[in-house]
Amino acid sequence: MTLIRSISGFRGTIGGKQDESLTPPDVVKFASAFYTFLKKSAGKGRMRIIVGRDARISGKMVSDLIVATLTGCGADVTDIGLTTTPTVEMAVLFTGADGGIIITASHNPKEWNALKFLNAKGEFLSAADGAELLDIAGKGETVYAGISDLGTCVTDDTFIDRHIAAILDLPLVDCNAIKKADFSVVVDAVNSTGGLAVPKLLKALGVRNVNELYCTPDGNFPHNPEPLPEHLTDISKRITDIRADVGFVVDPDVDRLAILTEEGNPFGEEYTLVAVADFVLQHTPGNTVSNLSSTQALRDVTRNHGGSYFTAAVGEVNVVSKMKEVKAVIGGEGNGGVIYPELHYGRDALVGIALFLTALAASGEKVSAMRDRFPSYYISKNKIAFSPGMDVQKILDKLAKRYAKCDISTIDGVRITFDREWIHLRKSNTEPIIRIYAESDMMVKADHLAQKILNDFKEILNDL
Repeated sequence: MTLIRSISGFRGTIGGKQDESLTPPDVVKFASAFYTFLKKSAGKGRMRIIVGRDARISGKMVSDLIVATLTGCGADVTDIGLTTTPTVEMAVLFTGADGGIIITASHNPKEWNALKFLNAKGEFLSAADGAELLDIAGKGETVYAGISDLGTCVTDDTFIDRHIAAILDLPLVDCNAIKKADFSVVVDAVNSTGGLAVPKLLKALGVRNVNELYCTPDGNFPHNPEPLPEHLTDISKRITDIRADVGFVVDPDVDRLAILTEEGNPFGEEYTLVAVADFVLQHTPGNTVSNLSSTQALRDVTRNHGGSYFTAAVGEVNVVSKMKEVKAVIGGEGNGGVIYPELHYGRDALVGIALFLTALAASGEKVSAMRDRFPSYYISKNKIAFSPGMDVQKILDKLAKRYAKCDISTIDGVRITFDREWIHLRKSNTEPIIRIYAESDMMVKADHLAQKILNDFKEILNDL
């Protein structure tokens, strides 16, 4: 059993002992701490909080506990039920709520669930706010409401529709062009809430031929829910069987988007953001941001359009912060996470789909031809385990000094950038491992770079 407490939220496996996995008492403790944190931050009386969940089997149980806890604290809750992570973010903005809780373990297997917290801007908490929340949870500082001050709960299942309406209102989304293109689309929603939102979005965009695969939101994931190529064989076959134009795959909470070509081949999750950014930059030139472990293809596309590309530490909150700093017109993460500030500051597969289909309709190309227009890079992903007593930071510092003449970033581990390739080493927040990502224009070169730096790492370790 596992329970992980971090500045980004609380997640764990369902069942087992308190403080060792995500049990009902743990859910109550974390929800109480979030209320106390919001109360301190807002400095006002009555709090309004949005609660929504993905379709995990444990979701209703966890949601009921959270709603009861928050009303017991004195908060007024809007329970929006089965929904997506970006929809909860939008709901906070729509209602002017003080914060929100998303009940989802994202791409983790069905045994997992999590509480993810939003501030009044509908954005994930900063590192400082997350640390404060952890401290509150540890101290148990919540004071619950008396009988006259108990909170209320209303249910409202209209927010997916409102989210979609906001997407359709975006100037760059062209429903007429999408309808005229008459696309045939296959959707794999891994039996979570994408099954509610994505087909509805596609039909609203003007797609008449929507082929649904695993779109029943019952939480019984038919395959590993992380939208990686090795998990997408069923949708690949469906695309070729019915000769569809494109396939879309979302993770259980619909903040990541993977695309498949008309040949059933992966577009490349790293290239979801690249393709959407290329279209956005054609119409609204400006800057872009992605995290340090994302493909440099976004850098190339941005520069081609006269903009500047910036990197941020891994994590959505870090990307959003950098995007605001440099006034980026689009950004995100290489895991298929598109952040389009014109709508909101959060990864959103739904807006990614709308912009991608508009771009595809405008180009008149097949999806495979669109992919061929972008520079091809390959990422080698590796990891190395370390012992509890190892001074990882000291090793990374020495590694940075060894390559001091190169372009070095130390905002999140160490990233070394060469001419047309880079390598990023960072300590995992959840496992005793160091993740090593290397990118080059050939996989063999990326693998070679990763091995070279790995050998340097081991050499430094042996010298300590």
